[in-house]
Amino acid sequence: MTERFTEILRQASQPAWSQSVGHRFVTELLAGTVSDAVMVRYLVQDHRFIDSFLTLLGAALASADSFEARIRFGRFISMVSGEENTYFLRSFEALGVSEQDRTAPPDSEATAGFKALMREAAATHSYAAALSVLVVAEWLYLDWAQKASQPLPANFIHAEWITLHDNPDFRGFVGFLRSELDRVGPSEAETSRDFFLRAVALEKAFFDSAYDDEPDRRRLA
Repeated sequence: MTERFTEILRQASQPAWSQSVGHRFVTELLAGTVSDAVMVRYLVQDHRFIDSFLTLLGAALASADSFEARIRFGRFISMVSGEENTYFLRSFEALGVSEQDRTAPPDSEATAGFKALMREAAATHSYAAALSVLVVAEWLYLDWAQKASQPLPANFIHAEWITLHDNPDFRGFVGFLRSELDRVGPSEAETSRDFFLRAVALEKAFFDSAYDDEPDRRRLA
């Protein structure tokens, strides 16, 4: 049996993929022990992806080669701009994050890099390029979210971020994305690999950046 193209890409991205899925942030989130300060830094930066992410999804919808695929992207765009965006707003309110707190901090290097990568992929007008970034953004999150044990953390900020990335609809969408990239990616293998590997590296860097403001314990020791 021929190995799936998306699995070949994931293997090529190692060890960054596994380092992301097993990251300290993921471990603490699944346990419900991630600090509010870290969660605020993470969510403030992550919320800034939505505009670029919707641009990327729109590019995928426009470049898809079937009506069925465009319907799937349209439904997911509705979820991101509705349910997921509302989660951020509710979380900011619960964490006491003001409008100033959300807008004043500059983009982290990883945030700026990921926003640029999404827009770069969208600008290619290549379905394979758009899919390569989308597969990483969604499949990697499904990969770590599926590691959650029951019951989920009591804090809705932790629990809902997990369930947003592990539910039947989301699993189905990730399966759809992978199948599409398996189908069209091999004909643009170099482009797909380039965007996929850069996206995985940025995912790892983004998780790292949630802890950037912590004291360096090695200096304090």
